[in-house]
Amino acid sequence: MPPDTPSDPPPDASARLSPAARRDRAVRAAVEQGLVGDAAPVVALLDVAGIRASAAALHAAFAEVTAPGTPVLHAFAVKAAPLVPVLRLLAAEGIGAEVASPGELALARAAGVRADRTVLDSPAKTAAELRDAFALGIAVNADNPQELARIDALVGSATGAGGRAAPGPGAPATAASPVPPCGVRVNPQLGAGSIGALSTATATSKFGVALRDEGARAWVVQAYLDRPWLTRLHTHSGSQGVPLDLMAKGVRSLYELAEEINAAAGRRQIDTLDIGGGLPVNFAGDEETPTYATYARLLKDTVPGLLDGRYGLVTEFGRSLLAKHGAVLARVEYAKSAGGRPIAVTHAGAQVATRTVYAPASWPLRIAAYDAGGRPRTGPAVAQDIAGPACFAGDLLAENRPMPLLEQGDLVAALDTGAYFFTAHYSYNSLARPGIHGFVVKAGTGGEVRFATVREQQTTDGIVAESGGAYADALLD
Repeated sequence: MPPDTPSDPPPDASARLSPAARRDRAVRAAVEQGLVGDAAPVVALLDVAGIRASAAALHAAFAEVTAPGTPVLHAFAVKAAPLVPVLRLLAAEGIGAEVASPGELALARAAGVRADRTVLDSPAKTAAELRDAFALGIAVNADNPQELARIDALVGSATGAGGRAAPGPGAPATAASPVPPCGVRVNPQLGAGSIGALSTATATSKFGVALRDEGARAWVVQAYLDRPWLTRLHTHSGSQGVPLDLMAKGVRSLYELAEEINAAAGRRQIDTLDIGGGLPVNFAGDEETPTYATYARLLKDTVPGLLDGRYGLVTEFGRSLLAKHGAVLARVEYAKSAGGRPIAVTHAGAQVATRTVYAPASWPLRIAAYDAGGRPRTGPAVAQDIAGPACFAGDLLAENRPMPLLEQGDLVAALDTGAYFFTAHYSYNSLARPGIHGFVVKAGTGGEVRFATVREQQTTDGIVAESGGAYADALLD
């Protein structure tokens, strides 16, 4: 079972190198070791040292601003990188799991994440999912009144059998305390960021109880007064494109509601606040900004009572832990031109960068150019298109992008893709899921790059199997 506190990483040279230097070494090593080539023209690379550093920065940022002894669970949003080895690595760094489906829960369990370090969020939980969460002792955030009614039935069944109310924050449910930590998700309705589809705190967002709707706040307060086993309160106001001050205002709304409920109850009924995640990522350069420390200090200035030790905290960061530490490496299969513009046709497109292809203004990616040997390509900047392999005209990683002119056999690396990109595969043209490899630069070996397989490349047999190959005759009769 992974430990609850961060582990000591194995000795390597990664900490002495910049992320860009580690990436350049990994690209060259991927060529030299045959990870990328004719049989695997597109692969994904994950920087293990970078992931460890982000986890450490998250712990340190909140440790700096919270009162000593404050229970804090950082639960990784599994949807950002649903990969068992990644979840296992994060668990070894003291990070739990936030899951939003039976599949994500299965991945977290396969990675060894303990139930008491797992949080279930979803706007569409089935009765079976809720029963499983109760059986496992997983914390649950109810999205709406109808879901809360389903939980009422489960609590009634559990307490009717002689159980007790919910255990304290971070304590696992047991046979003697079958009701896991439960809360309600609320939407403070504070407005959208620059990417509307990702904004979760708008007036009409589908998530949670809309606090500013008529009668909603009073309903939430009464729901807690009627249910002494409701001990958590949850919101998620941040995501890519949402400014930090808007995120902090959402957290302040949550805190103020918790104070109101506890005052009405005459006791500290709500003991844990789940403040979600959604820290934006810098897709314009190597710098990791904003930092967790910046956000934590903003929370201390905006909501000081949140951090004084009276409440346990849960966070649900995802993209910000992984994005900067992943790259998609693809071979240039052909170099051509159209209308006088050079086009590099690669093996990375919509299947691994769906958001960029369909919404390039919201999800622009940096592209690094390498020669066939994996060395950074140099030369005058030439405006060119970086195209993917899918059969539609808009399948472009970058359009009219100035960079050294790419040639057949060269490589491109789509940067900052460690979260949501190559793990959220889009099966257009039945393109295979790429292999994913983690890497470290080892000390005492001349800077040798060592790779570990995170996920194997999908085979054509695998594509046929998931596409109904076993039922080829099913529609003939």
